[in-house]
Amino acid sequence: MMTRTQLSFGREMLRDARRRADSLGISLAEYVRRLVAADLADDEPAADPSAIFNLGRSRTSNIAGQRDSMIARAYRGQGE
Repeated sequence: MMTRTQLSFGREMLRDARRRADSLGISLAEYVRRLVAADLADDEPAADPSAIFNLGRSRTSNIAGQRDSMIARAYRGQGE
């Protein structure tokens, strides 16, 4: 069951959204529904695996002795 709602957009954003919906061959309402559904489906951003795999590239790092803390920092997006 669908429920109606009212949304407000700036003129340029509405124009651009209509163009995008038209290019996809769907209504503006369907376009907005898909955007909301995609946003709600993505609860947690995925970690970038290259942050972990690039840890060994530094010649000055001690990956054997600091492996766990380095992987933890990389996973949190603080490793470089």
